[in-house]
Parts: sequence; C-alpha cells; structure tokens
Amino acid sequence: MECRLCSSGRTDVPIPRYDERADRPPIHHDSKPATMNTPTASLSVIGACPHDCPDTCSLVTTVVDGVATKVNGNPQHPQTGGVLCAKVSKYTERTYHEGRVLRPLKRVGPKGAGQFEPVSWDEALSDIAARLRAIAARDPQAILPYSYAGTMGFVQAESMDRRFFHQLGASLLDRTICASAGSEALLHTYGGKLGMRVQFFAESQLILIWGSNSITSNLHFWRYAQEAKRNGAKLICIDPRQSETAEKCHEHIQILPGTDAALALALMHELIVHDWLDHDYIAQHTLGWDALKARALEWPPERAASVCGITVEEICNLARDYGTTKPAAIRLNYGMQRAHGGGNAVRAVACLPALVGAWRHRAGGLLLSTSSTSPARRADLQMPQLLGARRPRTINMSTIGDALLHPGGAGFGPQVEALICYNSNPVAVAPESAKVAAGFAREDLFTVVLEHFMTDTADHADYVLPATTQLEHWDIHTTYGHTDVLLNRPAIAPQGQARSNAQIFRDLAAHMARHDAAFAAEHFRTSDEDLCRAATDANCVDFDTLLAQGFAVQNLPDAPFAKGGYATASGKCEFFSSALEKQGVSPLPDYVPNYETPTAAHPLAMISPPARNFMNSTFVNVQKLRQAEGRPTLEMHADDAAARQIADGDAVRVFNARGTHVCHASINGRARSGVVVGLGVWWRKDGANGTNVNELTHQQLTDMGRAPSFYDCAVQVERLSAA
Repeated sequence: MECRLCSSGRTDVPIPRYDERADRPPIHHDSKPATMNTPTASLSVIGACPHDCPDTCSLVTTVVDGVATKVNGNPQHPQTGGVLCAKVSKYTERTYHEGRVLRPLKRVGPKGAGQFEPVSWDEALSDIAARLRAIAARDPQAILPYSYAGTMGFVQAESMDRRFFHQLGASLLDRTICASAGSEALLHTYGGKLGMRVQFFAESQLILIWGSNSITSNLHFWRYAQEAKRNGAKLICIDPRQSETAEKCHEHIQILPGTDAALALALMHELIVHDWLDHDYIAQHTLGWDALKARALEWPPERAASVCGITVEEICNLARDYGTTKPAAIRLNYGMQRAHGGGNAVRAVACLPALVGAWRHRAGGLLLSTSSTSPARRADLQMPQLLGARRPRTINMSTIGDALLHPGGAGFGPQVEALICYNSNPVAVAPESAKVAAGFAREDLFTVVLEHFMTDTADHADYVLPATTQLEHWDIHTTYGHTDVLLNRPAIAPQGQARSNAQIFRDLAAHMARHDAAFAAEHFRTSDEDLCRAATDANCVDFDTLLAQGFAVQNLPDAPFAKGGYATASGKCEFFSSALEKQGVSPLPDYVPNYETPTAAHPLAMISPPARNFMNSTFVNVQKLRQAEGRPTLEMHADDAAARQIADGDAVRVFNARGTHVCHASINGRARSGVVVGLGVWWRKDGANGTNVNELTHQQLTDMGRAPSFYDCAVQVERLSAA
C-alpha cells in the first residue's frame, strides 16, 4: 500500500500535535454496556448493521473480557442468514482502528491541514455552545446541520440532533444526496416507497436487475436471485458497466448512462404491439393508461436503440422475455436515478409491472425501496413542534458547495456561519468537490464534525468530537430492502472518550441550557435506550420481541398490489400524475436527456459507482479493504484507451471544466466504449493530486426529487505516465 502522503502529493504536511495512538489499549471503559454482566464475561450481543445498504443485517458480536473479537451475521435472522458482506465482517478492525478519534480535538493549524490538539469535553462543548448562541442571536438560520446515512439508525441519525436544531431554529437540510429522485418517483406512481418483499424473488422466473450491482451492494437479495436461478429463472442485468453482477447473469444489456427511461418506454411499445398486456389489471388498477400508451408508441425499438447505444434485437428480446414470462420481477436500485432524468426513469420502469399484471404474483412486481412500510415514529423522535411558528429556510445538501460559498442575501438568507456535520463526509462525497472543499476552507465558517476518523471533512473542522461506532451504542433500524425492524444493543463500552451522537447533542443542549432554559426541557434528557423504545409504533412492533431476539418481522401482505390498493390518492398505479402536473413536471414518464453529453472537448461519459470494498467513503481506511481495492482507478474500454495511447495501470489525468483528477487506468473489460468508470469514493487526500472523482461531478439536480446527477458527467482522459 502506498504511503498516504506520497500518493496524495502532500509531502509538506506537518505532523499533527494529536497522536491518535496515545489512546490505544488498555481499553478505557467509561461505563459498562447494558449487556455486560461481569468484567470478564464472554458473550454474544445482537446488533444491527448501521450502513446505507438495503440488506440491514442482524449482527452477532462476540465479546471476550470486554473486547469485541469478531462480528458475524445472525443465523437466526432469515434475511441475514448468518452471512455478512466483506466490509461489515471487518467491523472490529474499524472499531479498534489505530486512527480512531478518541478524544475531542480542537484545530490549531490551517483548515484542511489536519492539525489538532486534544481538549476536554467541557472545554469543547462550552466553546461550541457559546459560538452557536452568538450566531443564533443574529439569525439562527446561519447555522446548518449536515448529515446523512453514515448510520441509518433512528436514534443516532434523527432524534436528539433534530430536537436540538429545531429548538435552535437552524436552517433545515434537504437530505437528497442518495435516493430522493427515485423516492419521489415512487411516491407519484405507487403512493410511497413500496414494493415486493425481497424473499419472494426466489420464486421468480425472470429477474431484471436494473441499475444495481447486487453482489456488492445488495448481497442478500443476490442470494434469493441465485436460488431463483437454480430453479430455472433467467437473470438479466441492465447496467452501463460490466459489473460483478452482470457477469453472473444470463444476459447483460449495457446501455449508455441516463438512458433507462428510453429503454423502458421501448419495452412498453413492444408490450403494446405484441399485446403482452394484462388488460384487466390495467383497467381496474391503473390511472392514465391511454395517455401512457400514446407516449410509449412514440418509442419504437429503433429509436430507443439509438439513444441507449444498444441493438434493436436486445430490446425486442428483453420485451418478449418480460411480456411472456410469469412471474417476472424487477430489482431496481438507485444508480439509475443519478442523472438529469433519473426521476422519470424510475417512473417509467415502475409502470412496467402493472402493464403485464406482474403484481398479481408475490414473486412478481418491482422492488426499489420498502421504506414506507417502516413503523418509525419520526415526529416523536424529531419533535418538529419545537420550531413553533418559525419556518427556517431549507438548504439542499447536494448543492452544499454553492451554499457555503454564497455570500448571503438575494433570497438566500444569511450566509452560513456555522456547520455541524455528522454521519457524513461531504468534502469527499458531495458533488463538485472543489467548491465543497473551498467552502469548508472558509476561515469564517465555524465547523464541528462528529466522527470516528480524520476524514477529509474532519480535517476542515474547528472541533472534531469522537463518536461511538455501532458496537458501542443503542439504536433501532428499519430498512429499505426488506421489511423487518432491528435493534442494536451496545456490545462494548465506548472506546476512549467517545460518545454517541445522541449523547453529544444531549450534552450540547445541557451547555446551551446554562443560558437558555428551553434547552433544559425533559425531552433533551431522554436516554438512548428510551429513544429506541419511542422510535417505533408499538402496534406494529413489540419492543420486548426486539430485546429478546434483536429483530421483529412485520405482518405485511405477500403481494402488496395483487388487487390494487396502491397508496396513491386514486388507489391505483398512476401512470399519469396530477400532482406532478401541478408542479409543472411532465405528468407522464418521459425520457429526459443528460445535462452533459459527449463533446469534442469532453467526449467520454463518466459514472462513479462505489468501489466493491467501500460503502461510499466509509471503510476507505480499513487496511484489509483498502488493500483489496488497491488505489483510485478509472476503468476504460480498450478502444478508448488505445486511442489515447493508454495502457493498463498507466497514470491518467481525467478532467473537464470543473477540475482534474489523477488516478490509474484499469482496462479490465468492464467499461463500454465511450464510457469511463471512476470507482469511488476515495478520500480526497488519498488521491494522487488531492482529489477524487467528485472533482469532476456537477451540482445540477435531477428532474424530480432535487437529487444530484453524479452519473451525468462528461470528461476527457489523457495519459500522464507509464504504469
């Protein structure tokens, strides 16, 4: 593995004053976890994977003498089946990592240089509270929380933190960076994030895996797909990249990025022309069929083939398979919605199961997300009533670069003066990261980061506060890939001086209460365990069941739309959405071209899916996973590489008008001609020139859902040096 300083080009970085290794074992226990009976106990503790993955696995952590020795999948949980991905199976390495932040840190050098010194919790919280009070006295909207899915748990992601910021009156955050385009598309088609129950894919006879590298991002679905395959099902992958999943399917349809809606409309065309339709289901359970039919007939296979960069035969064969095989199921994932027309694309694909009556079967239909089946009591956790009559502005997290550089005024409101970041690493993961880094580098921006490690974002903080990992705190989880609810118990005591996110905001409220009695209210003292109890509807999930086995199975129908019953206002699958029409958006699904199409200056489309061994920017610093991934790479088609005299392993410069990223070429057969694949998301400081692929992405938003268009990007590539 290359030296981080050498590989990043930063040879002049001073050694930080804070030595993380000073807090290594013997491990300091601030308190005994609730599950530990004696200091020398050997036990197994049931928990839940906290990461942004549809599988939401149940975990079993083995603890010996207070130390977590291994993490396994829970064999008693049907959805987990005792199996974990390679990433989470390394969770003890992450928890006991030598680079873990274990004490509050205060910046003592320039922003971004990573120079900090340890301070006490009281000193850090007192100063943070004082700074926030001073800013709030002018305008609390100048304070912005920034968080996403570093943990998906309700307690550590959206409970005490939301109460704190609601009481403060801070700006609201539009959390759009991953799923909001597809989520809004489902809302206007099905009435919510609803779909198949994942276990029934095992009974399907045809499975379309559309925009998903399931082997790396949805492992437990892949288990069901493999069972179906063994029983004779046909698996077809639709993806611009020859992914690990595509290699294992019977067919791979390698479309151009951002053209999914065109393909879906052409499939509808063929279903209509060949009368592979369920007319009764359409008549009883859909809305707007005549209008959608007219739209689809504008998309013969020849037109779509030209747009998608595939053959007419591929489209016709796919339509025949889908129209004549029952039950047929679609596993859709969020990759396809990360382009300008992403929302329309999801809408178009989501209409397909209703056309062929696939929803009649429990092994037919579509799954993108099941989040709307969650019994979470979000309002009880977040307490939006603390805002009172105030209506703070909302800032989109996907345009944080522009937001931090905005001087204020002109309808924007006050300039952002303080940012509290947790469960996210925006300097690495947000689009157009040169602007993001410049915004975080503002000396007049007061930044607090709750973290496990010194990420790119933590390097720019004024204070870094040590947060607990999943093995060290209480939390409760629902999921978007299955429908169970899971409880996470702390397996070990917090390492060093780490505190849970909820505890940090609880403590910060206590410091604010010294000058503002509103923060002294009882709801700022609710414990993490009690927040877990309050998180779910007791009519849907029994907390004693969660305590006893770590998970609870909801009582839901096997085939949610077999007899209609969609959650839309009409109760039908809405091909035509009046709600979208009122917003000035096309009420019918349509093909929306990408913002950026190839030009002479930037002739290559670029997508940037997560690397197999990372989860966005999480796990980048876990040694075994980092070694498996190697180094930042750009996958290229052999023809595109040859035209630029690039060989496998060569250092390359990838660039457009927004910036330059230096990495190494990988000519491994996965990229199609005209498309390059920048696997992400490495930390910027690991890049050869201090960047990652988000140096090249832009901040323009999707057609619906206000989401980023990460995979809607044009670049040029040139050779720098030989391998």
